[in-house]
Amino acid sequence: MPVENSGLAVLSDQLVLVTVLLYVFAMIGYALDLGFGRPRSAAKAAGTTADAGTEVKADAVLATVGGGTAPPAAGSAGETPGAMGAAEVLESSEGLEGPEGVGREAPAGKEPPSWASRAGTVAVALTWLGWAAHLSAVLTRGISVNRWPWGNMYEFVVAMCLAAVTAFLFMDLRYRIRFLGAFVTVAAALGLGFSVKYLEVQAGPVVPALNSYWIAIHVTAAIIASGLFTMAAVCGVLYLVRKDTALRLPSREDLDRIAHRAIVISFPIWTFAVIAGALWADKAWGRYWGWDPKEVWAFITWIAYAAYLHARATAGFKGRAAMIVQLIAFGCLLFNLVGVNVFLGGLHSYAEVPG
Repeated sequence: MPVENSGLAVLSDQLVLVTVLLYVFAMIGYALDLGFGRPRSAAKAAGTTADAGTEVKADAVLATVGGGTAPPAAGSAGETPGAMGAAEVLESSEGLEGPEGVGREAPAGKEPPSWASRAGTVAVALTWLGWAAHLSAVLTRGISVNRWPWGNMYEFVVAMCLAAVTAFLFMDLRYRIRFLGAFVTVAAALGLGFSVKYLEVQAGPVVPALNSYWIAIHVTAAIIASGLFTMAAVCGVLYLVRKDTALRLPSREDLDRIAHRAIVISFPIWTFAVIAGALWADKAWGRYWGWDPKEVWAFITWIAYAAYLHARATAGFKGRAAMIVQLIAFGCLLFNLVGVNVFLGGLHSYAEVPG
C-alpha cells in the first residue's frame, strides 16, 4: 500500500541529510573550541585560585582595620602582624601553580583566541538547528504514513539518535557539558549515516502486529532509554581512552558522573520498556514471554546495566572497571538492536532490514 503523502516522505529523507550536515558542522565547531579554547582543568583551577585570592584579600582588609589580628610575634614590635601576614600570603599566592601549569592563569598574549569560544557558541546553535531538523524528519515521516514513525530499524535508529542529541542538549542546559558536544554529534551523525546507508527503507505501512497503541508505549520508552545509554557510552569510551595529560578533555570524574546520571535515568525507562513489551506480547501472541531472541537480548541488556549500577555502588569496583561493564552493556544493546534482526530473526524479524 503506498504512503499517504509521498511528498512528506521525501521531505523526511531530505531533512535527515540536512541533519547530518548540521551535526557535522557542529562537531567541527565543538572540536575547535575543545582544541583551541581554554583547557578545562586550567579554567577550573583558575576559578578556584580567583576564589582563594578573594578570600585572602578580604582577610587582609579585616587585618588592616584591626579585625581578627593575631598577637604580636617576637621581633615584630610596632608592626601589625595580621596585615603583614596577609600581604605575604597575597604575594605568595600570585605565583601559585599546579602540576603542568594547572591553576596558573595564561600569560599575557597567550590567552585562547576569541574565535575559539565563538566556535563553541556557534556549534551549540548548529546543534539546536540540527535537532530541529532531526525532529522535523521524524515527524514528517510519521505524518506521511499516518502512524508512529518507528516501525522498522531505520526509523528506530533515527529516533534513537534524536533521543541521544536531545539528552545532550537538555543536560547541557542543566550541567554545562558542552565539552561532550563534539563526541555526541559525531556519534549521532555516524548513526544517521549508517541508517541511511544500510537500513533505509521506503516509507510505508507496517505489519498488523505493529498496528497497536503499544508501539507508542513500548518502543517510545526503548528509544528514550537507548538515546541516554548512547550518551553514557560516549562518556565511557572517552573515559577509557583519556590520557592523564589531556587537559583539554573532560576529567574522568566528570565523565563518570555524567555517564552514571544518564544510566540512572535510563535504566528504569528500559525496565518499563521490557515490561511493556511483555504486555504487548501477551496481547499480540497470547503469552508474556516466549524466549524470542529479541526478548532474550532485551533482558540480557537489562541484566548488564543492572550489573553496572551494582558495580558502581559497590566499594572498590568503580572507575575503569565499572565503565567497562557499562560499555559491555551498551554492546548488548546494539546487538539487541541490530544483531538480533540481522542474524537471529524470530518474531521480531519484521524490522525490515534491506537485503
